[in-house]
Amino acid sequence: MLHLRLITPAERTDDVVRLIERTVGTTHLVVLRGAARNPAGDVVMCDVAREAGHELLTGLRELGIEQTGSIAVESIDLSLSKRAEKAEEEAPGEGADAVLWEHLADATHEESTLSVTYLAFITLATMIAACGVLLDNAILIVGAMAVGPEFGPLAGLSTALVQRAPRLALRSLTALLVGFALAMAVTVGFSVFMDAVGLFSESKLEAPRPNTSFVYAPDWFSFVVAVLAGAAGTLSLTSAKSGALVGVAISVTTVPAAANAAVALAYGDTRQTWGSTVQLLLNLLGIVLAGTLTLLAQKWFWIRQRERAHRASELA
Repeated sequence: MLHLRLITPAERTDDVVRLIERTVGTTHLVVLRGAARNPAGDVVMCDVAREAGHELLTGLRELGIEQTGSIAVESIDLSLSKRAEKAEEEAPGEGADAVLWEHLADATHEESTLSVTYLAFITLATMIAACGVLLDNAILIVGAMAVGPEFGPLAGLSTALVQRAPRLALRSLTALLVGFALAMAVTVGFSVFMDAVGLFSESKLEAPRPNTSFVYAPDWFSFVVAVLAGAAGTLSLTSAKSGALVGVAISVTTVPAAANAAVALAYGDTRQTWGSTVQLLLNLLGIVLAGTLTLLAQKWFWIRQRERAHRASELA
């Protein structure tokens, strides 16, 4: 269930209440006349089944509530109410399958913003991965994958393509390009420093690395894994199962590939630099492609499901 807290202009409150009452899957409606002070207006609260959330939010935005008032949405972890159970039963579909597009757009907007924190995380992850590839240490590689924040902009790009949001697409592309460019540039300097103090060496880079050689040897399996991870990551975002994102992060080799490309560039090894770059691009392409197709499939599935529900209600 979702909990909505609305601030509505007094002249719009009746329209909002009617919208909530006719939306299947809503309950616990509360109206507090004149309770809001900034902005001034009425406070309207209700609970809605997750699968009906997008329809209700769309109607509220059509009434212009986000422009003249406020719309706040919270997830309810526990609701002990027969009315809530009845509302979820009446709402078409399953809550786990519903996509709350407004929440997805807001989440990907935040995750795809080029911030100091984002740049710090992607740079540190790439430097950790650089140590991992030189030491042929799979544990460090996994740790770098988990630290890397690049899935946010990738999910933002997929969302932008499906929702036709050019600003989100530009923001996501900027975060990806600037983030990886800065991380790789810093890692080149880091590699030179580590070589100067005797911790990195070209012999380690060129030595057999059975645990990490995959980062500069791209193949079709790299693309397949990226596609599967992209689909899983997108599903984890849309279903609010964020725990799955950790598994997604350690399934793709974006950060390790960028790290190996940077280290190889520092030593002038064009073969590994090129191979790692191709690996990086394959992973980025696979994740974006899978994320976009997953969102399109969810959108199509949900539209068909709602159409069947409406036809069933009309026949009833």
